[in-house]
Amino acid sequence: MRTNISSPGATPSRGRPSPPSSSPPPAARERLVLAAAKLFTRKGYAATTVREIVTAAGVTKPVLYYYFQNKEGIYLELLRAPFQKFDSLLDASQDEKRSPSERILSLCAQIFSLILDNLEAARLMTSIYYGPPQGAPFFDFDTYHFKLHNVFRRLVKEGISRGEFLKGNVDDKMWAIIGLINVAMESQLCHPEIAVDRKQLARILHLILKGMSAPAQRKKARTS
Repeated sequence: MRTNISSPGATPSRGRPSPPSSSPPPAARERLVLAAAKLFTRKGYAATTVREIVTAAGVTKPVLYYYFQNKEGIYLELLRAPFQKFDSLLDASQDEKRSPSERILSLCAQIFSLILDNLEAARLMTSIYYGPPQGAPFFDFDTYHFKLHNVFRRLVKEGISRGEFLKGNVDDKMWAIIGLINVAMESQLCHPEIAVDRKQLARILHLILKGMSAPAQRKKARTS
């Protein structure tokens, strides 16, 4: 797998440009991010110009420069914002007040909701990570990717130690969970008309967890 690693980088250390003569509407920033994501995904980062972004967003160049300084800034921001939320979700999963199964169910649901709320960013991430470099600034995808692995690996190990999950290969169980999230995301990106939705994701995840459950847990589930 091709790596694309650096710090989720800062934009060049220049002062923020002066705001346009009239304050841009708050929605202008969101339109810029959405327009840039679509153009970067369709044309590639290097082939997309600032003029195209502002035209698609229905704003002027000074508005883009005010919010993001340049094309690199808007690219990094449209990835950085959802990944910061993703990172917070992973950290919150360490709450041990709930069982490993409950935390896995909750974390998967929250990750999927984050994906649905940021489909254009997910599409861009996929095109950059798995496609040609496109001249895009480096972004530390792999750190988040490996952190996700470690979080689910830890939850599976905890479930085994508590007697909640069957003993066995931890990575096999971890990949079953992550594989479901990946398939659900890809279905949303490629075939939204038949894509996995939130309810279906939960049903499939329950099937996976049931297969991982220790006999005592299965008996408890039948009698509860």
